[in-house]
Amino acid sequence: MREISVKTLIDVVEKLCIDANQYLPEDVKKAIKTCRACEDWDIAAGVLDNIIENFEIAEREDVPICQDTGMACVFLEIGQDVHLVDGDLTEAINEGVRRGYEKGFLRKSVVKDPVRRGNTGDNTPALIYTEIVPGDQVKITVGPKGFGSENMSALRMFKPSAGLQGIKDFILETVSAAGPNPCPPVVVGVGIGGSFDKAALLAKKALMRDLDSSNPDPYYADLEKEMLEKINLLGIGPQGFGGKTTAIGVNIETMPTHIAGMPCAININCHVTRHKTEVV
Repeated sequence: MREISVKTLIDVVEKLCIDANQYLPEDVKKAIKTCRACEDWDIAAGVLDNIIENFEIAEREDVPICQDTGMACVFLEIGQDVHLVDGDLTEAINEGVRRGYEKGFLRKSVVKDPVRRGNTGDNTPALIYTEIVPGDQVKITVGPKGFGSENMSALRMFKPSAGLQGIKDFILETVSAAGPNPCPPVVVGVGIGGSFDKAALLAKKALMRDLDSSNPDPYYADLEKEMLEKINLLGIGPQGFGGKTTAIGVNIETMPTHIAGMPCAININCHVTRHKTEVV
């Protein structure tokens, strides 16, 4: 059994909140630049140039990539041989978020109540997802999620009779309805299977996966490629001005489900698909 102080996690989460908001992951930057090289519509190319300039300035000057610094989604893979000591895990994660958003001069975007509103003032509470895994380490991923794109997400409880075509149509329908609202080019996270709640989590976790990776199942890897091509044929383009680049990636995650259902969730992210990871 390995003991890890939750105080260590406070420091890690603080750093990840700042880094995720200032430094776009290499896979996302590469995908944007690849799309720019293929874009022959002048307006679309110009928008992509602006996007590239923006993330380069953010990295160079240590400022947020986007004014919406998101709601902090914190994914924890906790080794079953770890004993967390010196305090409450949830409180430690929230303290890390609190410090990170204060120290990094990041916008606080969380309200106390979904209907009556009222800003919490420190971007807490974080959305915390824990998973017990083998080993004696803790893997922490922070993915700040802006709501211009989050609001364009959707979930549908399909019957199995809808088949693969139903899922394909749903993905295209959701991206098409989103239009320019999620600041395209977007990343599309798709979760298929599980239950009503699990499908949504799968879609969220899909956004944390590198864009230069593929689903390990060739069937779904092919589906990712197919849907990316079809989404880019919609012609929405960067910021909705038309062009070849409506999406820079489609990531699909799946799990077993009930014989009577086929849940499918789509979590859309803007081109600022932020996520940083550290292992303790």
